[in-house]
Amino acid sequence: MNPKSKGAGVTRRDFVKTVGLAGIAVAGAGVPGALAAPETPAAAAPAGTTPKRKLGKTGVEVSILNLGGMFDTINNQLLLKQALKWGVTFWDTAESYGNGLSEEGMGRFFARNPEARKEIFLVTKVHQPKGDDLTERLNKSLKRLQTDHVDLFFIHAITDIGEMTPAIKTWAAEMKQAGKIKFFGFSTHTNMADCLAGAAKLDWIDAVMMTYNFRVMADPKLKAAVDACEKAGIGLVAMKSMAGGPGDPKITSKAKLEMADRFLKRGFTDKQAKLKIIWENPQIASLCSQMPSLTILSANVAAARDQAKLAREEFESLRQYAMETQADYCAGCGHLCQEAVGGAVPVNEVMRSLMYHRYYGEPELARETFAGLPEAVRQRLTTVDYSQAEQACPQKLAIAQLMRQAAEMLA
Repeated sequence: MNPKSKGAGVTRRDFVKTVGLAGIAVAGAGVPGALAAPETPAAAAPAGTTPKRKLGKTGVEVSILNLGGMFDTINNQLLLKQALKWGVTFWDTAESYGNGLSEEGMGRFFARNPEARKEIFLVTKVHQPKGDDLTERLNKSLKRLQTDHVDLFFIHAITDIGEMTPAIKTWAAEMKQAGKIKFFGFSTHTNMADCLAGAAKLDWIDAVMMTYNFRVMADPKLKAAVDACEKAGIGLVAMKSMAGGPGDPKITSKAKLEMADRFLKRGFTDKQAKLKIIWENPQIASLCSQMPSLTILSANVAAARDQAKLAREEFESLRQYAMETQADYCAGCGHLCQEAVGGAVPVNEVMRSLMYHRYYGEPELARETFAGLPEAVRQRLTTVDYSQAEQACPQKLAIAQLMRQAAEMLA
């Protein structure tokens, strides 16, 4: 992030103060791919467990590592079993992941391992309801998941707190009364600070999942919103921890190479460091991570259990990398670019599609996300004047160029 950019003023002092210098005092023993032993031993967690934290006012303790279900869960039953074995008991899915196939895969696991359902804190999500179909969609999710309830239900990817209407409040209360959901909230990739600040004023929001990573966490507006949610007892779940952007991931920088080398000398990767920096904020109950392979799962579990602290120069390395690569990352402040183009294109949603394609290496997911945009939006993508949006962007993204690339790659 550019320290002089509008809405993203980040000094080194602010960055370090935001994330603190306290580490997670847990052990990584017994986990394949475990991190190197820390220099100063600390109290270890029980063998075979992943640490837990309370999810806000729910009072429920959840694993600090959350299994993001945006992958083929049907054909990765062994991975689900191993996640449970290693104490990753917070599982996240959505009706839109694979058009319901992610939920179906988890449902098959619960059908074959009925006792496991009691150990899992299960989350599913649906996008903003169209008409009065919300109950029907929840029922279909429950059927695919082969369970009679979910522990937490999210309205997915809201961009404005106004989407949390009185009608949805009433519906959530009814579903709780019916025993179909225990807790309710929303997820947000866009305008996160405004959405969180609004949630803190609503007494019926139990939890929020938001984009939160080393690039955005020091933004003063987001920090204030996180503080407000903590005060209101709202449980916070981080996502998009790797902070990948719509730019070409093959482009490297001196800062990235130096950062990776520094972390490897400490015994962990830059990806593990990106997880650890989030967990060092005790306001974050859990971190949702897409872990489609045992290799990634084991590395992330090792990071969750590890007690080694990030040194001051490692914080600086991440900050420097964020600054030097800011033009490759969309920070989710969608209201700025969308207002600049008169609402003609939800720029940040297109950016998210590009990110899935380029950074995640998930072209099908990227095209699916892009196809979810109105056809009229997709048709006008290359005809809109983005000059004002580029001037308003704190990250200085080449928006017009990226929109053309999205039209070419994702149509």
